[in-house]
Amino acid sequence: MSAPRETLTDRQPAGPAFPPGGQRRRLALAGQRKPVARAREFTEGALADWQWPGAEDVVLLAAELVANAMLHAGGPIDLLLDITEARLRIEVGDSSPELPVLREPHRPGVPGGHGLYIVQQASDRWGATPRADGKAVWAEIDAVSGPQPA
Repeated sequence: MSAPRETLTDRQPAGPAFPPGGQRRRLALAGQRKPVARAREFTEGALADWQWPGAEDVVLLAAELVANAMLHAGGPIDLLLDITEARLRIEVGDSSPELPVLREPHRPGVPGGHGLYIVQQASDRWGATPRADGKAVWAEIDAVSGPQPA
């Protein structure tokens, strides 16, 4: 018999953490110097406030999405972190209408082309949504994801 999956509520330490009703935090990145570093810092701050476990994976996702926007879409416009009781969504907007495509097959020994593979592996789901000014590429992590109790 396996143990029940841990929920976000089960994993929270005492004190302020998950905002009741969820929360959205947005960082403008258009024209910013070092947008990947700024996105990492912003994400780390939000995750610390929310006491989100496994923050390293989320910071990696944010950095990869921003880096992909820089390399393939003319640069990021903004970063959105949206937390609900069910999931955490990391979303990066850019001005390119071209939707990202995962390189298949993934070739680990070949330089380049690993960003979306990392996003796919580190998230529960990912995708892209067209916007009037381009698109948003997003990744989500379910609130019940993460290390399971022994």
